[in-house]
Amino acid sequence: MNDKERNAKLVFRIFLGFMFAFLIVAGKAFKVQVLDKEKLITKAKKQFFRERKVYPKRGNIYDRNGNPLAINIQTYSLFTIPKNMENPKDEYKKLAKIIPELSYDTIVKKVSNRERFTWLGRKMRLTDEQVEKIKDLPGIYIEAVPKRFYPNHELLSQSLGFVGIDNAGLSGIEYAYDSDLRGEPKIMKYIIDRKGRPVRYESTEIGDRAKDIYLTIDKDIQAVAEKALKEAVDEFEAKRGGIGVIDIRTGEILAMANYPNFDPNEPQDYKSELRKLPFISDPFEPGSTFKILTVASALENNIAKSDTNYYCERGQIKVEGHIISEAESRKQFEWLSVDEIIKYSSNVGTTKIAFDLTFPKLRKTLVNFGIGEKTNIELPGESRGIFTEDENVRPLSLSNISFGQGVATTGIQMLSAYATVANGGVFVKPTIVKRKEGEKPETKRVIPENVANELTRMLVNAVENGTGTRAKIPYYTIAGKTSTAQRTDETGRYNGYIPGFLGYPVGVNNPFVVYVYVDKPGAGKSYYGGTVTAPVFKKVTQYILYKNKEFSNLANNENFENAKAFDTVQVQHSSTRILGRGEAPNFIGLDKRSANALGDKLQLSLSHRGIGVVSKQIPEAGTKIDESTVVKLIYTPPTYE
Repeated sequence: MNDKERNAKLVFRIFLGFMFAFLIVAGKAFKVQVLDKEKLITKAKKQFFRERKVYPKRGNIYDRNGNPLAINIQTYSLFTIPKNMENPKDEYKKLAKIIPELSYDTIVKKVSNRERFTWLGRKMRLTDEQVEKIKDLPGIYIEAVPKRFYPNHELLSQSLGFVGIDNAGLSGIEYAYDSDLRGEPKIMKYIIDRKGRPVRYESTEIGDRAKDIYLTIDKDIQAVAEKALKEAVDEFEAKRGGIGVIDIRTGEILAMANYPNFDPNEPQDYKSELRKLPFISDPFEPGSTFKILTVASALENNIAKSDTNYYCERGQIKVEGHIISEAESRKQFEWLSVDEIIKYSSNVGTTKIAFDLTFPKLRKTLVNFGIGEKTNIELPGESRGIFTEDENVRPLSLSNISFGQGVATTGIQMLSAYATVANGGVFVKPTIVKRKEGEKPETKRVIPENVANELTRMLVNAVENGTGTRAKIPYYTIAGKTSTAQRTDETGRYNGYIPGFLGYPVGVNNPFVVYVYVDKPGAGKSYYGGTVTAPVFKKVTQYILYKNKEFSNLANNENFENAKAFDTVQVQHSSTRILGRGEAPNFIGLDKRSANALGDKLQLSLSHRGIGVVSKQIPEAGTKIDESTVVKLIYTPPTYE
């Protein structure tokens, strides 16, 4: 046999050897993966008894100044595998002695009829001594688990939200930013070694760690706002109340709350309705605070000016068979300028403005103000409110909408709308989370600056001389509007009132807007915005002004008498008339007394002929006139359908 043949045989034998080894490995793999698959899985399951995701400590939540609002404390969770314990009763008794609040009977009840993994206690506060003793108990396993803690308890609770037993956010900021606050988990496994002892294995790969969240909230302002709101709700025996404070330049929410609220440390002890934030989630008819938006649209569209006068029908007018009236029958307004309509909060006057304006123009302005749309503040559950999508509506609906009925808004929507007026007509998107350094807020112009300034002047007049006198703060100029809106109940019927006040200080270095409302004061209690909520606004605003040391731009205001006008809506609906200085007003349809009242207000010379109501006038309405002009009025008896 030559060398060539020997080499060939050697190669062949090596090949056979490798083939034999391969067949053995393949056969073993087939046996393990196919024939013994179920058996091995069952065996592995017996050895491996627990796997869970463990998150690092949840990120903290702070206010704008770094004060903690939500933090973590160290707690421990205990569990056992009853079927793996040799002397369970002895171990349970020892555990009960170590942790007195975890009684033996309680433990037995937990493990009754259980063989596999069973929790004995979760997120318990234990001392180091207790922890060491528990570690010596066979069959009892202990895990260090961070627990969420809210050091201020009820403060800002509805905005913060709360977490579940597994530290997952369930509402509020905790829910909205859950992924950031939780971070990436690590895997923790428990396996049984060959001697039956538990061995814990932790993954070493950890993703992004939990992030902290900084809110725009000022803890001190929040505390003052909640206290003032609580006092009002309790004093007037109301169902609940809401309050919000916004920085008009940045859109940052400085305070926001509803009362009653809850303690997020013990959320299970409270009804679910107390754990949500109605200020953003529950729309209601805003009432007279809405009138300033109607006037804004009229000024923007050059339909009226602040000195344009409307005849307010002595407090009542019929529209489509319905009576529109002022809050009190004794308020029998005749001629009121637009300025006075806001000052006295006339429902009839506001409706007449809307009739001259028409709904399409009004609707465009309201949409620009954000009515019917979410503000997209960084909180779950925000409502868009209720606002018609129709391009036009009947006179009755237009009347309702003009003074804040037939439309429902949230607290955050109205707060944002007034912040737009206070900011010279520029909308700034509201936010409750601090923006990143250099990040600019979302803004848009809603109304011209001159219109916004005129609205502010009207709101100042409403506080100094009108329905909002109880909101005045010595040495400061305050702009604001009261409301006493009718509220609907679960059946859709009107039942009670929601008094409110929306306003802001003028000419300060750190401008802000405050909105406060109280839902359904008790029977026999006052329900007017001027008496219930204006004082709350005053308390909160005064605190912020003094906190911000707003002393450099003080405005020395004189003392004005309260006009004692109320601004609730009793019924609904309205009609229209307009005039301007230097033009002949429209006298058509007026009786002699009303015509004389209008003439006296404008210092016009009138001549009268006939009886009844004015059917013709010379010169016609809108004609240029001067002081020497005599307006001839021709009367005829009225006809009725």
